[in-house]
Amino acid sequence: MFNDPNSIFQAVRSGFRGLRAIVVGDLILDRYLWGRVDRISPEAPVPVVRLDHETKTAGGAANVAANLSALGCDVSAIGLLGTDEDGYRVLELLHSFHIDTGGILKSPERPTTSKTRVIGGRQQMLRLDLEEASELSSRLKRDLVAEVDQRIQGSCAVVLSDYGKGLLSEPVCRDIIARARKLSIPTFVDPKGLHFDKYAGCTVLSPNRLELAAATAAGSGDLEMLLQKGCRLRSDLGIEHLVVTLGELGIALLDESGISRFPALAREVFDVSGAGDTAIATIGASVAAGLQIQDAIRLANLAAGTVISKVGTVPVNREELLASLASDEGATEKICTSAVLLQRVARWRTAGRRIVFTNGCFDLLHAGHLALLEHAKRLGDCLVVALNTDRSIRSLKGIGRPIVSEESRAKLVAALPCVDAVVLFDEETPLNLIGTVRPNVLVKGGDYTEEEVVGAREMKTWGGEVRLVPLIEGFSTTALLKRAQHSLPETPVRFVQ
Repeated sequence: MFNDPNSIFQAVRSGFRGLRAIVVGDLILDRYLWGRVDRISPEAPVPVVRLDHETKTAGGAANVAANLSALGCDVSAIGLLGTDEDGYRVLELLHSFHIDTGGILKSPERPTTSKTRVIGGRQQMLRLDLEEASELSSRLKRDLVAEVDQRIQGSCAVVLSDYGKGLLSEPVCRDIIARARKLSIPTFVDPKGLHFDKYAGCTVLSPNRLELAAATAAGSGDLEMLLQKGCRLRSDLGIEHLVVTLGELGIALLDESGISRFPALAREVFDVSGAGDTAIATIGASVAAGLQIQDAIRLANLAAGTVISKVGTVPVNREELLASLASDEGATEKICTSAVLLQRVARWRTAGRRIVFTNGCFDLLHAGHLALLEHAKRLGDCLVVALNTDRSIRSLKGIGRPIVSEESRAKLVAALPCVDAVVLFDEETPLNLIGTVRPNVLVKGGDYTEEEVVGAREMKTWGGEVRLVPLIEGFSTTALLKRAQHSLPETPVRFVQ
C-alpha cells in the first residue's frame, strides 16, 4: 500500500516531529443533541427525539487544527469568532488541544458560526445552522493577514480551511498563499465555492467530486471527463497537486505525472462529518514532514477511515492511526525477509499488539495445520509463522522432502486470514529468529513438551510464554503421504479413449 511504510510509521509515531502548522479558516462550533426515537409526533409526521445529553466539539477550521494537534504538530489557529458563548466555547476546545489561539479575532458584529445536529440513536435527524457568511470588512481582512504574518515565520505548513463563511475571500487567500510561497512553505487548501482562482499557486488543493464539478462547470456523473477538466484547472492555476475525494470510489491525484487513483478503504460508515478536515490535516502534516504525496494520500485515507466509523466530529486519534497502520495488511506483503519482519514487529509492538510466533515445515498443508494456526492467532493480535526452507527440511527429513516447495508453502500459509507474516529460515531450528523477534507467545503442537520446544527457555528471559496446542487426531503430513502411497494401484492404469 505505502511506497515507504517505515517512513510513514516513523512520522506518525514521532508526532510528525512536532512540526509547526498554521490553520486559517472558518472556525465553527459543532453541537450535538443526543437522544433516542421511540415514536412519531401526533402533531406532524416527524420523529420525536427524547433528549439525553449534549456535546460540543471543534468544527470547520477548528477541527482541522485539532486534527493537526492530535497528530503531534504545534498548531496556531487563525480566524474569527463572535463575542458570544459559542465563541468562548470554541476557544476552550482549542485550548484543550494545546492550540495557540492568539491569532483569533473577535467581533461583536458577527455571531460564531455553529452547526447543531439532532441525533436519534446513531442517525442524524436534523441540522440547524447559525452563521453570517458575508465578506469581512477591510479592517478585519488587514488584521487577519497581520496575524498570519506574525506566525508564518518558522512554520512548515499553512492550511486554509474554507467553509464559505466569508473569511477566506480572494484577496486574503492570494495574500496568504503568496507569502507562504515566498518563504517556501507549502500551502494546503480545503476549498469551497465555484471559483478556485483564489487558491492559485497552492501546493495541494483537495475538493470533493461535487466541488470540482461545480468549479469546472462539468457534470459529476462522467468521472473521466471531470478528472480531465480537473487536470486543466490544476495546470491553469499553477497548483502542484489536485487531490479529489470521490467517496466510495476513493481518491484521485492529479499532478504533472497525470492521474493516479487510490481505492477507498472498506469501513463501516456512521458519520462523515469532519472526514475532509482529517484528510487535509493528515496530508498537510505528511507532506510537510517530507513524505511522498502518494503516501500522504494513503495515510489520509486511513486516518479519515478511523473518524467516519464514529458518530460526531472527532479528530483523528494518533494511537488508533498507529494501530491501523500496524494491522493494515495492504501496507506490506505478508511474506517477508527477516529484516522486513523485524521492522513490522517494531510497528506492532509500538501499537501495543501482542505477537504470537510459531514455526514448522507446513508441507502438504492440511486441516491440522489450519487448526493450530487459528488457535495460535486467538492467543494474541499478530501471528508470525516461520517456515523451514527446502534445504532445512531435506536435512531434517531426508531426500524426497519437502513435497511442496518453500515458495508455494509460503504462499499457501500467507493466504490464511489468521496469519499476519510469513518468514523463511534456513537453520535447523528457529532459535535465532525467536531471539530476534522476542514474541509474547511461542506456540507449538501438543506432541511436544515445553522442555522440548526450541526457544522455551529464552522466552522466559523477556517475560514471554509457551503454549502447547492440542493436535487433531489423524492429521499429519506423514500420514497423508502413507495414505496416498497405499491408494496407488500396483499396476499402472491405462486409459483408452
